[in-house]
Amino acid sequence: MALKLKRTLSLLLAGFLVLRSPLSSSQAPPERPRPPDGGTREVLISILIPSLLNAPFSATVATESVRQLADGSRITLVNRRAIARDTAGRIFQERRLLVPEDGKHESIVTQIEISDPVSHQLYICVPRERVCQVEFFSAPQFVPPAGGFASAKQPGSPGREDLGKQFVSGLETLGTRETTVIEAGAIGNDSPITVSREYWYSPQLGVNLISKLQDPRIGMQDFEVQDITVGEPDKKLFAVPPGSRIIDLQGTPPAPISDPSR
Repeated sequence: MALKLKRTLSLLLAGFLVLRSPLSSSQAPPERPRPPDGGTREVLISILIPSLLNAPFSATVATESVRQLADGSRITLVNRRAIARDTAGRIFQERRLLVPEDGKHESIVTQIEISDPVSHQLYICVPRERVCQVEFFSAPQFVPPAGGFASAKQPGSPGREDLGKQFVSGLETLGTRETTVIEAGAIGNDSPITVSREYWYSPQLGVNLISKLQDPRIGMQDFEVQDITVGEPDKKLFAVPPGSRIIDLQGTPPAPISDPSR
């Protein structure tokens, strides 16, 4: 997608220069464009889907991001994307644009990801380009969150709080709230910053069905797994889209790190 944008911008710029060329021959040369100073690039981290065996399901992840600006205005963006995992631990995920919740903007699929812990392959496909790149994939070891807490959380103090149990989409979940305080001066802040994360974890699926983040630096981010169907998903989800050009980036798998104590 980035290459396409660069090509498009290059063509537009070339056309602009061609149109100006008759004038530029008799007048002063055009000014150089100013470099695009400033700005930020952000990545929204969604719910993690681990590669678990014998825990198949399909669902939809609903995302809402709310940012409160300094002038009091708010920016609210949403999307809904499909996810699935089969019995072998293969994972399918859509990635979609975040759009305003006004029904006037299309949340298009920007890419599709298929990770396979059996073949050790990760496919990242861009549907509009009909291109898929394949990389070496090694599923991270999944460690379920520890249950229970040694001591109760005191109001206002940082740490972890057990929120008990609740059913989400018919599945039992265990709730946890984590509170972190960034002390004044730690990151250039002139006063403490409190960050709160709330998780509702499903032991059956090994996934957080609800995840909420409140961080004054970026606003509020809510993720909820909905429309859950427990069971084997459609096999077509784990196939590369037909007609896609494959770019092989697998190379040589990384060598395991040796233990110097042996």
